[in-house]
Amino acid sequence: MSGTSPPEPPEPRSPASWHPAHILATWFGAGLSPVAPGTVGSLAALPLAYLLSHHVGIVGLAVAIVAVFLIGVWAAHSYSKRTASHDAGPIVIDEVVGQWLALLLVPADIVLYAIGFALFRLADIIKPWPIGLVDKRIKGGFGVMFDDVLAGILAAIILWNIWMWTSI
Repeated sequence: MSGTSPPEPPEPRSPASWHPAHILATWFGAGLSPVAPGTVGSLAALPLAYLLSHHVGIVGLAVAIVAVFLIGVWAAHSYSKRTASHDAGPIVIDEVVGQWLALLLVPADIVLYAIGFALFRLADIIKPWPIGLVDKRIKGGFGVMFDDVLAGILAAIILWNIWMWTSI
């Protein structure tokens, strides 16, 4: 043998930053943060959630959640396929949907939104059952999105109870 080393595997392709899937999956670049992209994506979701909730109410926010979820399944799938990865860090459209779900049942209030942010991030990071199971077993764009939907629902239930118990 001549001492040549085997060829290195190819690096995953990076998607073109102008591609709609890239823009949406990274929530307009929030997921490109070098530190805690999921947290940055959740923070980036808060102002629009507040505006939607305040101006068009729970129904408007719910419609936005469904629309962004459906777009997110496509964007996450496309981004993952283009980068040969699954649930890559820069994909944060799932955090947007989960964060909005966490806030769906409470009024647009800065204190409730701060608590909802913390609850969602905690659920998304810890991934209690069945969130962790979904994260491991369901793949593709739907899998990327669905574990954050469950984390958002868990956070919404807890946040709604906090609101009910403290606003009596």
